[in-house]
Amino acid sequence: MMQIEPIILTGKLVHLEPLQLSHAEDLLRAARSPETWTYMPADPSLSAAQMEQWIAEALSLQRAGECLPFAIIDRRDGHAIGSTRYLNIMLKDYGLEIGWTWIAPEVRRTGVNTECKYLLLRHAFEELQAIRVQLKTDSRNLRSQRAIERIGGVKEGVLRNHMIMPDGYYRHSVYYSIINTEWAQVKAGLEEKMQ
Repeated sequence: MMQIEPIILTGKLVHLEPLQLSHAEDLLRAARSPETWTYMPADPSLSAAQMEQWIAEALSLQRAGECLPFAIIDRRDGHAIGSTRYLNIMLKDYGLEIGWTWIAPEVRRTGVNTECKYLLLRHAFEELQAIRVQLKTDSRNLRSQRAIERIGGVKEGVLRNHMIMPDGYYRHSVYYSIINTEWAQVKAGLEEKMQ
């Protein structure tokens, strides 16, 4: 069975470290763009208290074994510039999901998101021995769908009326996956993109 423990994953641009309340101030600053939250099921960017509550909820889910949240740390200055996590962890079935990924607008299209996915996927397949990693996004979020496809995610289908969003919208979620037999090819493609 997979064992998922807090860990630091280090790349060239960022390192992913276990999410803590001490990241709240940096994350609030990174989260200020409303467009970041358009397709997310919660928006912690409105106040320090909401960001702290969002982190506390993630840590509570971590204690329950339901997720492993990370802060994305910019290696240039040591500040948190976003967050991501493992969730929907299926220990017995060696599967998990990568999600809740968001980054500050100023680091979009810089390779940060690609490197984050690479670090998480490499750890999942090579250390945790996962046989399936899934990703999902709102059907309206075409930018996210293109990004998942760009890293090698295979589109599986759409769960209709999957979530009720904060504004009452019935979200359809597009599901993607990468399986263990695809990892070598996906890894090579990601490493080429990161050069």
